[in-house]
Amino acid sequence: MNTRMLLLAASVGFLAGCPDDDTHSNNDSPPASPPVQTEAKQFEVTVTNLTVSQPLSPLAILAHSSSYQLFQVGQPASLALEKVAESGDNTDLLAEKDNNDNVTMSYSGAGVILPGSADSLTLDITGDSASQLSIASMLVNTNDGFVGETGIDLSRIAVGESYTMNMPVWDAGTEANSETSASIPGPAAGGEGFNAARDDDDKVSFHPGVVSLDDGLTTSALTASHRFLNPGARLSITRIK
Repeated sequence: MNTRMLLLAASVGFLAGCPDDDTHSNNDSPPASPPVQTEAKQFEVTVTNLTVSQPLSPLAILAHSSSYQLFQVGQPASLALEKVAESGDNTDLLAEKDNNDNVTMSYSGAGVILPGSADSLTLDITGDSASQLSIASMLVNTNDGFVGETGIDLSRIAVGESYTMNMPVWDAGTEANSETSASIPGPAAGGEGFNAARDDDDKVSFHPGVVSLDDGLTTSALTASHRFLNPGARLSITRIK
């Protein structure tokens, strides 16, 4: 009897000491999830100069979220945009990538775009935050005229598709359109570029156009050949992948 009781007790002790196959130790960690890979989207952006005698300054292109606006019609231009519109200098605008949390990437064009010519850039954009595109370039034989667009929705362009639009000429509203040789930085005059003083109505609007010396503005450094019609440039965006 005692022997049977001892054997039964030993059996119970053995079973109690066996680990349950379905029970995990508290020290076990769930397997790590593989990192999410965000595939870069690739776009080719081409800007064609549609004017007759207005070179365009090197392009400034920003990839950004919907919270950013390069400009708003009827509102003052930013200092960075003013520098583009008055001198063609895109340095400060490209620096928005480092100074504004809503701007993810910035790209500069290869150089001046002569009338009838085009410049193309390939953009590799990663992340959903850079869902929109903005662009600006100065008509260098003006006081503060520029072509540009803001808030172009890249998410609507599928692989293999293209988006094309005509860009009007805007007036930054930061410098009066005097057309004097001292105030036009382009080859028609070789005058001053950026000037911090704002002597116009200080709001972005459609550009009224060039008057020129030939049309009666006696102080103008421009001729009738420098006049332009809208649109000033054509923008084409093609998604490659």
